[in-house]
Amino acid sequence: MAERWMQLFNGPLIVKRWLKGETEAAQDLKAEEIVQTWRERLYDLGWFLKCLNEYLARKANEEDCCKGRFWESRYKCQALLDEKAVLQCMAYVDLNPVRAAMEETPEESDYTSIQQRSEAISQGDGDNKQRPALLPMVHASNAEVEDDETVCRFRLMDYLELVDSTGRAVRDDKRGAISAHAAGVLDRLGIDERAWLAHMRPKQQRQPIALGALDKLKEYAQLTGRKWIAGQSLAGW
Repeated sequence: MAERWMQLFNGPLIVKRWLKGETEAAQDLKAEEIVQTWRERLYDLGWFLKCLNEYLARKANEEDCCKGRFWESRYKCQALLDEKAVLQCMAYVDLNPVRAAMEETPEESDYTSIQQRSEAISQGDGDNKQRPALLPMVHASNAEVEDDETVCRFRLMDYLELVDSTGRAVRDDKRGAISAHAAGVLDRLGIDERAWLAHMRPKQQRQPIALGALDKLKEYAQLTGRKWIAGQSLAGW
């Protein structure tokens, strides 16, 4: 791990000697202490963004033949505590190019998840071999279905329409918005409304794997290593 770290950063001499087995016991402890700090930084979001931002700033200043501050301020980090917060953050990020007047519609915005999801719909499948697959959204009409492998319990088309309607709102503090004369998201993606509605019909509900009172269902979920047991709304009291 220390050798890989020093491929990116210049480590102190004591660690270099430690790797070669040239240190004594007291020096070993100091070197191991330094390496432990490096290990902690591997899962430190602040350190990761510091390194990433510094690299991008150096590259940008090199391209522009200039020096000085590149980023306006330090990155901000917020905890997203529920699905509403996740949706708000997703929509905010997906609308950034539109709000900055860089693109006219969300699906034309490069490097956004909404563009990748829109392309997957247009291609007729949810698998883009050229980019990492995104966590899917709920496909059934009932957004309360159990599915730990989805980004949130929200239908994909509902999300696309949410972003579309939000992007049409004109704001004084933003330069851009989706034109009021732009076609709806279904038309822009070339999706037949009747075919889409047929595709979005509720899937047949699966039988619950357990029945009983709510507290018993929760106990069963904990004992079997599950986060959720379907059918809790049917639980007897």
